[in-house]
Amino acid sequence: MTTPSLINRRVLLASRPEGAPSLENFSFEDLLATDPAEGEVLLKTLYLSLDPYMRGRMSAAKSYAKPVEVGDVMEGGTVAQVLQSRHPGFSRGDIVLSYSGWQSFSISDGSGLRKLDPSLAPVTTALGVLGMPGFTAYSGLLTIGQPKPGETVVVAAASGPVGSLVGQIARIKGARAVGIAGGPDKCAFVHDEFGFDAVVDHRSADFAAEIASACPNGVDIYFENVGGKVWDGVFPLLNDFARIPVCGLIAQYNHAGDSFPGPDRLPGLMRSILSKSLLLRGFIQREFVAQYPDFLRDVSAWIASGEVRYREDIVDGLDNAPAAFIGLLEGRNFGKLIVRIAETEKAGESPVRPAEAWRPKDGHPSRTDPPR
Repeated sequence: MTTPSLINRRVLLASRPEGAPSLENFSFEDLLATDPAEGEVLLKTLYLSLDPYMRGRMSAAKSYAKPVEVGDVMEGGTVAQVLQSRHPGFSRGDIVLSYSGWQSFSISDGSGLRKLDPSLAPVTTALGVLGMPGFTAYSGLLTIGQPKPGETVVVAAASGPVGSLVGQIARIKGARAVGIAGGPDKCAFVHDEFGFDAVVDHRSADFAAEIASACPNGVDIYFENVGGKVWDGVFPLLNDFARIPVCGLIAQYNHAGDSFPGPDRLPGLMRSILSKSLLLRGFIQREFVAQYPDFLRDVSAWIASGEVRYREDIVDGLDNAPAAFIGLLEGRNFGKLIVRIAETEKAGESPVRPAEAWRPKDGHPSRTDPPR
């Protein structure tokens, strides 16, 4: 039986991109939402997370997760509200973290759903600082990086949800945090609001010299999530026994194929790994799932104490998700990128506390800064 008047708007993968994604790689489909069967819930999507890993899901290349098939709904984490429940563990009005993808409504059997308490933190934080990006920063830095007092930690994309938390945790652990960001506004925000010790603009013509100047004692931990010329600038600065957690290579995601132009620099990399005793390790945050309770406890406490701050970039409307995602890969977002799909149902809901509206000098209406 279908639920009258509930139209499920879905964003599908229309074709696999070659190089950078375009709007033509996405299509829209409207279907009637269906009622849940016994043991299921009907979810209304409130917020959709947009993250760089989604570019990999658009490709058929071998990876750590299955690609989205052409014609299927784009994958993504969501915050949703239970509209109907035939599941003993959930009630109408519950707010949950879910993985229902780029669509307005979805059916779930409860697997993977986690109830959120809107009285503890804005629910959008479950997609950012208290969600997958935050856990990536926490687990990768503390498990692989293992920062020590007095060491220098460098992280790129420092205004984003992963990089900003890496630097703030580094400072909490007594290390020196050096961020890399794109443009003077982001650099100023990383320094003034996130409290990094130094910030370098990767767009600068003198980037290599400026990152070297910002790291006079070299680099003990480089948290890699960009690659490209940022890696080229940081690599010569790595100290003996430096640790490099690798969680992303956004500068290379739009490159077609497995080969890259230019000279073969692998021999030099391998020589440095050997001669400097470097630890270079890729990771997916799900490897450290046992640490998730510690992550929620620690980062929630740091937010409450003011030791950790965060920023969200909110875009309104599911129809705007493809363009916003393309902008994410080009670095146009400023903070954790989230699409606001719908408001909560008024009847029987728990009060959802959204992030307060914040307008920077450019007056961009879609950006928000959370309460402090």
